Amino acid sequence: MRREDLGDLMAFQTVAEERSFTRAAARLGTSQSSLSLIVRRLEERLGVRLLTRTTRSLAPTEAGERLLAALAPAFGSIEQELEALGQYRERPAGNFRITATQHAIDTVLWPSLSTVLRRYPDIKVELFSDLALTDIVAERFDAGVRFGEQVEKDMVAVRIAPDARLVVVGAPAYLAGRPTPLTPRELTQHDCINTRLPTYGGFYAWEFEKDGQEIRVRVDGQLVFNDIRQVLSATLDGYGLAFLFEDMVRDHLADGRLVQLLDDWTPPFAGYHLYYPSRRHASPAFSLLVEALRYHAPGS
Repeated sequence: MRREDLGDLMAFQTVAEERSFTRAAARLGTSQSSLSLIVRRLEERLGVRLLTRTTRSLAPTEAGERLLAALAPAFGSIEQELEALGQYRERPAGNFRITATQHAIDTVLWPSLSTVLRRYPDIKVELFSDLALTDIVAERFDAGVRFGEQVEKDMVAVRIAPDARLVVVGAPAYLAGRPTPLTPRELTQHDCINTRLPTYGGFYAWEFEKDGQEIRVRVDGQLVFNDIRQVLSATLDGYGLAFLFEDMVRDHLADGRLVQLLDDWTPPFAGYHLYYPSRRHASPAFSLLVEALRYHAPGS
């Protein structure tokens, strides 16, 4: 294989991943026309069409998908080896992409990483906020953050936060004159503020548990958000009940701006875990980030 063949394959992979010549060209630092020519040349050399193009969309063909599946682990392995060479530098270095929810970024990732990154300027981190259960291998992330029960078995999982808890809350102004829900089912009689999750293709169903009984309730209301910070704001303004992380509302509960409901139906669950592929080489820089994020229980 010639050296230019590797470049052409990498160009095709980038276009297929971005589903756009424009975005791929920006990512590779080249022109859209040059990238289009490279992919066309590769298709002619292989004798198959790799991409289906229309005026509005671009997607890999069946042959393109097969080539992508072969390229991903190969180029991924090369990138990991290049990254691992950072151990021969005097200071830990590397570029890392991590996908997580905004809540995880705000409460766990950034508080821990901000100190480390100040000490190690050659380590660069991209924190990508996303509510979806992203496939970190397919989307070329180095790691992701999920709750413990959501991490796939073939991943390395490192606890980075204590157990979490979601609680039902409402403003006194909303609750005034309305019946207090005593069971999760009674939430359907209230205005509730929904959260849309892209992974599930719809609204998040509120999950409850008591004495071994699990209940999922699909609530309804006037408002829907895909960012829980807006959910909190609308709840404080009295637009309805919300299902939010306890740490987000603790101060508001203490000062009486919010009231907690159904307390005995919302037990804690396994908190945030950093996860990454088990075959990933742990470079000194990546190991440093993992240790900076690792959760240590009080008194341990």
